[in-house]
Amino acid sequence: MAIDLASRTGMPFRVFTLNTGRLPEETLAMIETVRQRWGVAVEVVLPDADEVARMVERHGPDLFYDGVAFRQLCCEVRKVRPFERKLRELDAWATGLRREQSDTRAEIRKVALTSDGRVKVSPLADWTGAAVEEYICVNRIPVHPFYSRGYASIGCAPCTRPIAAGEDERAGRWWWENGTKKECGIHFAPGGSVKRTA
Repeated sequence: MAIDLASRTGMPFRVFTLNTGRLPEETLAMIETVRQRWGVAVEVVLPDADEVARMVERHGPDLFYDGVAFRQLCCEVRKVRPFERKLRELDAWATGLRREQSDTRAEIRKVALTSDGRVKVSPLADWTGAAVEEYICVNRIPVHPFYSRGYASIGCAPCTRPIAAGEDERAGRWWWENGTKKECGIHFAPGGSVKRTA
């Protein structure tokens, strides 16, 4: 949806996505859907293969199930570091974060200056889930097929599941963790604070 909003400005923009190496096939297929619908070249950002190999060799491929620290390490290697490398190319970036999604996101500003001097734009910050649904319907925006299967947040295949009625939108992420904030470290520290400690 953020891509559709950007396309309506008439201004040039770039689109990038992270491929962690653990994404479901349906997510990878959405990259082609985006290319076809909006005519943009989606830049696919990968983690450093050597870093992933060392992590997997030392801790196993499913280390995230062995504790919060291991899940945070996996997110750091597969998501945060590639994301930070990509941001070095940019002065500003936009994201689809919404305040309504979770407590950690409740104070998101529409425009913020990050600690590294970049501008972070969150155009959907004050949108409700109902407003998003209406925009998608009215504008016939293609959506990930997992949303119709009960997913509210989609990430790596082993770390994402559908949610039950009434559950927080982030409940389907790392569902085996109890009492932790459901953040990977890209937007917030895994504990939910604005600044990462790593």
